[in-house]
Amino acid sequence: MAISDPDLVIAWKQVLDMCKVTAGEQLTILTSDDSNPQIVGACRIAATQIGAVVSLLNLPPMNGEKALSRDKSGYVGKTALAFNSAALACLKASDMVIDTMQLLFSPEQEQILRGGTRMLLAVEPPEVMLRMMPTMEGKARVLAAEKLLEKAKVMTVTSKAGTDFRCALGQYPVLTQYGLADEKGRWDHWPSCFVARWPDEGSCEGTIVIDEGDIMLPFKMYARDRVVLTIEKGFVTRIDGGFTADYMKEFMDSFNAPEAYAMAHVGWGLEPRASWTQLGLYDRESGLSMDSRTFAGNFLFSTGPNTEAGGKRDVPCHLDIPLRKCSLSLDGEAMTVEGKVVQPPM
Repeated sequence: MAISDPDLVIAWKQVLDMCKVTAGEQLTILTSDDSNPQIVGACRIAATQIGAVVSLLNLPPMNGEKALSRDKSGYVGKTALAFNSAALACLKASDMVIDTMQLLFSPEQEQILRGGTRMLLAVEPPEVMLRMMPTMEGKARVLAAEKLLEKAKVMTVTSKAGTDFRCALGQYPVLTQYGLADEKGRWDHWPSCFVARWPDEGSCEGTIVIDEGDIMLPFKMYARDRVVLTIEKGFVTRIDGGFTADYMKEFMDSFNAPEAYAMAHVGWGLEPRASWTQLGLYDRESGLSMDSRTFAGNFLFSTGPNTEAGGKRDVPCHLDIPLRKCSLSLDGEAMTVEGKVVQPPM
């Protein structure tokens, strides 16, 4: 069902209040040609009602001729800001940026955040955004998980499907997403509710099994058959299986970048309102499928860039793969057991 404009304005006002937007703050809505006009319009009205000084900044889309997908995460890190110093200056001067274009993994995003600007990504369908409105309870869950992940030295993940994975932690900071950019220099995504961390360089070892029915992003498809990934010294060195394995390897090879095979962030979902089934009920181009990334108890692992964590691996190929029915432990203490969250308590 669609969301009415008044309902979306009310939701935006609640979220902006939770992001601590106040009267007189400089708020810029960053758009591109494919931005959702309902999201942009409702945000503009809500921010104006709060009393923020609102600017609209539109930049042209890029990389359409290079990407194999219209998905905003299908080719990451390269944006029009790299060539537009005036636009970059505008965003740096803003107290709050609402990103409907997607700057994620770009060096320009990191520059903007380092100056103290808050940034909230908003690219999911409005009905998904309202179904998973940010809550203080969700934020508390994520922050509790952050404390557990921050002190951990080793993550292990196993599953009955055959996953047996291990990595060291501590080199990179914890990634928290709870849907609110409520502190200076904070980036977040509405909707979102998960915790993750980039493993220490070269420490990932073992086997990850993508079982039939597990989700593969940005392909936005359920795996048709088992895929067995061999992980050695932080890289995926083998991809074995049938059609799904061939599809995954062909996509990654198309970037002609060895670092596309590097392991990136690993973590688990904490959103009970997110659904594994949602992906099959929406058009592939409608959003990023944050349900898939955040449904409670998933093991979410990714490949490719680590610039968001302060690393130097800048590659446009980024896969997010949430697995079901995994058991994830930190230093031997269970966080999830066969896909059910046990820490922090839901």
